[in-house]
Amino acid sequence: MSRNVLGSNTSRPVPPANTGSAIRNWISDTSLRLVQLQRRIDPWMRPAFDAVLRDPITSLTTDLINWQRQNEGLKIAEERVQPDEEASLQSIIDAFQKQMRGLWKPGGFERGGNTKTHGIVRAEFIVHDNLPPQFRHGIYTQPKTYRAWVRFSGPGPYVTPDIDDVGFMSISIKLMGVHGPELMDRAPFAQDMFGVSTPTFVTPDTRANAQLQIESLKNAQMFYFFNLRRPHLLDFIMQGLWIKTQSSPFEAPYFSCVPYLLGEGQAMQYSVWPKSNTRTPIPRLPLRPPDDYLRKAMVAALDQGDVELDVRLQLQTDSHLMPIENNAVLWPERLSPRVSVATLRIPQQKFDSPAQLAFSRRLSYNPWHCIAEHRPLGNQSRARRRMYFELSKLRHDMNSVPHYEPTGDETF
Repeated sequence: MSRNVLGSNTSRPVPPANTGSAIRNWISDTSLRLVQLQRRIDPWMRPAFDAVLRDPITSLTTDLINWQRQNEGLKIAEERVQPDEEASLQSIIDAFQKQMRGLWKPGGFERGGNTKTHGIVRAEFIVHDNLPPQFRHGIYTQPKTYRAWVRFSGPGPYVTPDIDDVGFMSISIKLMGVHGPELMDRAPFAQDMFGVSTPTFVTPDTRANAQLQIESLKNAQMFYFFNLRRPHLLDFIMQGLWIKTQSSPFEAPYFSCVPYLLGEGQAMQYSVWPKSNTRTPIPRLPLRPPDDYLRKAMVAALDQGDVELDVRLQLQTDSHLMPIENNAVLWPERLSPRVSVATLRIPQQKFDSPAQLAFSRRLSYNPWHCIAEHRPLGNQSRARRRMYFELSKLRHDMNSVPHYEPTGDETF
């Protein structure tokens, strides 16, 4: 695992696999190159595939996943601690820390996941008026506008040219001026929200996540999905249905994948959707686009005007088919539609200065930076509390940068 120098958000190729087996290394590296090749032609194939096949295959895959699951008889919003959660969590943290120390040098540490910063932008989170009563909890209690810092990022754990990642993006939203009982003292008056561009999480639970991080340490994540002892083929199919060559961070939907409280005794997932159907042409395809073409697409969009995204909530109405403890299961809209509750408005702005990109490295996002009415639910959410804290602390310590919570008044 080669170590990067300062200026670590500069794009670099994915390191080669290091499994200890020449054959497994070749399989992993070759499969990655094939995926990267497919990404060059994906924009011509994907629209027709998505229109005709994606939703039926998604439904079939979800049915097959549920067919393998036992009904645990849990109630709505009820959690059940897994017997090996702490051991799995410690394994995850150890693997991430080892990988981060191998990839980055002091002063240039990046995040362990959602690593590459496409951009961090000012925004407004505008809660809609006249919401149905069941949605009026926490930040959605009444119409209100919150100031926010929103970070758009790539998958990690590497910082690669955009065309060489797996077609996966994430969004991190930090609302400011949120009042209510806080679950972490480090972020008073903050509400952090997260989403990724696939509607289910890459792993169902912390046990599986620990397996994934072991393979990630070897730069051979494919062997998490394809192995004889504990295969995750259906999870691989579900991820593959939704990852694709991205055109702009503003033009993809984002899904929380894990549930949260929406008031006492009620669980939800949230998602963030583009309001425009416009798609930015990806330059130079099928040849190689610029390394940071996704950031350039954001710059171009905000040069032209404001960008608006639609925030939607989905209530848990079936505790088995919409599970709390398994985040690889898609919550079906036929059981509970996604309801628009807020607008994330990103005003026209300049954001790509070196100072503003450096600002993004000072921030820490954690789903437990929240009020009690939106407490994270499930084993992977429980794990995130300590995992995000410890990985953030490592990054800040290695960069000699103290933890910082923004006010919204920052200037660059």
